[in-house]
Amino acid sequence: MAYRNGNYAAFYVAEPFNASALGVHATKDFCYYNMLRAWKGKETSFPFNDSHDKTYNVRDNSDWETTLKPRLRERLRSSKNIVLFISSNTANSRALREEIDYGINDQELPIIVVYPEYDSKESLLTNGVLKQSVKNLWDKLPIFRDSMSKVPTLHVPFKKDIIEASLNNKDFMLATKTTPDFYWYKP
Repeated sequence: MAYRNGNYAAFYVAEPFNASALGVHATKDFCYYNMLRAWKGKETSFPFNDSHDKTYNVRDNSDWETTLKPRLRERLRSSKNIVLFISSNTANSRALREEIDYGINDQELPIIVVYPEYDSKESLLTNGVLKQSVKNLWDKLPIFRDSMSKVPTLHVPFKKDIIEASLNNKDFMLATKTTPDFYWYKP
């Protein structure tokens, strides 16, 4: 069994991938993931341990069944949680469905849901509960919407200090997770 210390970042990338020189690096949700990596690069104490670095990289044109899908699953099995980026750009891609389905329904990984278009705890809430506009984003990824009640899910804005606190929160790590439910930080 793999040592489960990684944070698996899940984000939407258009399929097929853009053939430009930038390819996946030009997609918005990938840029949010890259910000986590940049924060870690600038500050080694930032608690993001990238599960994507645990296996060798694959090419965008690799075979789904023999290379891509097994690699995603291997990375998820080395993870203690999933950091899921959901934005207005997110779409229900095959890879994202596989990551979330396997991560929740097989591996029972807690989810830290990051909403890049929201920048404060208050911006996610109306009268102390998640805004309907936030909940509407879940419809972009039905497997997440329909499965998230099986694991603890923490909903946070795209703000470094809140993401850092979330990554350090033992309630959202596989070995020490809290009960399945929807959570958010109170303002």
